[in-house]
Amino acid sequence: MTSTRPARLGLRHSRNARLCFAGTTAGDGGTAPGIGHRPPERGIHHGIVPDDVVTKQFQHVRFKEGFDPDEVDDFLDEIVVEWRKALAENEELKAKLAAYESGAAQPAAAPVAEAPAPAPTPAPALMGAPDGSAPSAASAGIIELAQRLHDEHVAEGRAQRDQLIADAKAQAATIVTDAETRGREELAKLERERTGLESRISELRQFERDYRAQLRSYIEGKLRDLETTATTSGATPVSAIGL
Repeated sequence: MTSTRPARLGLRHSRNARLCFAGTTAGDGGTAPGIGHRPPERGIHHGIVPDDVVTKQFQHVRFKEGFDPDEVDDFLDEIVVEWRKALAENEELKAKLAAYESGAAQPAAAPVAEAPAPAPTPAPALMGAPDGSAPSAASAGIIELAQRLHDEHVAEGRAQRDQLIADAKAQAATIVTDAETRGREELAKLERERTGLESRISELRQFERDYRAQLRSYIEGKLRDLETTATTSGATPVSAIGL
């Protein structure tokens, strides 16, 4: 599942960009050079531009803890808005500086215009030049903040990955240990059952021997009784007829 940030951020950026450009134009009393078209965004630190933040898509992970995607999207939206605002201000300052430099070169050819106009104009431009580092510093700070947020996400993902691997290994070791324990218990149980069956077989064999001996004694006793009875009655003994 991909993030829905680019669509929402585009609407929010358009609104803030229009407000930013309107405020700049009103403050200058007219349309300043470079305002009215989208300022160039390339050439800023590390080759990253606001559109890179807008179009960046992160992979969603499952079964892991992390930051709220909506909060991250909102924060990145604010970063892009401020970043583009800083770029626009930087371009405006560059345009003012270029206009001042081109205006300062003309009085040398036309000395008549030296007295009234150039005197008030240099002050804002000269004061604006040192301020040109502020948008650059702000852009660098925003980039550093975005990079730090990215590094934190990566570090957290790696920590969660290592934790999941450790948990899986521990669970696997527990399963193997339990299986080995159950196997030993089953073998011991089967050994006890085998010993019991062997003892029972020995008892049955002894019972068979005793029963055969008793049966033999009983039959022999009956035969002796028959011989005794036959002798007293004058009949042929059982032993004489080969029984």
